Amino acid sequence: MKFNSLIPELTVDDIERTKEFYVGKLGFKIEYERPENKFVFLSFYGNQMMFEQQNGHWSVGEMGHPYGRGINFEMAVPDAAAMYQKIIELGIKPFRDLMESRYREGDEVIVQHEFLIQDPDGYLLRFAD
Repeated sequence: MKFNSLIPELTVDDIERTKEFYVGKLGFKIEYERPENKFVFLSFYGNQMMFEQQNGHWSVGEMGHPYGRGINFEMAVPDAAAMYQKIIELGIKPFRDLMESRYREGDEVIVQHEFLIQDPDGYLLRFAD
């Protein structure tokens, strides 16, 4: 497997709940895990993320729910509308509904469809095509 040059590692309260959400509901793939460390490495359409149950090793301050305040993780997916429909069918409440967004990149305008959800620990996930 080729590792991306940037792979976020997120602290979570319950690694099993995290796996159920990301793998069981969203369809992420387990690349590898270390159960003894309550750690899992996941991928989804080329996006890579690591998760580890709270252990104090990486904490720089007191953790409080929702985690990741001030950050959202944008992940490219082939069809944001289809994924959004799946989210709705799963009963996951969107943080921000599916929308068409326009972003200027130099002299060009990039158009993408995107929506946001929160994972069980409160991290914001933005899926876009």
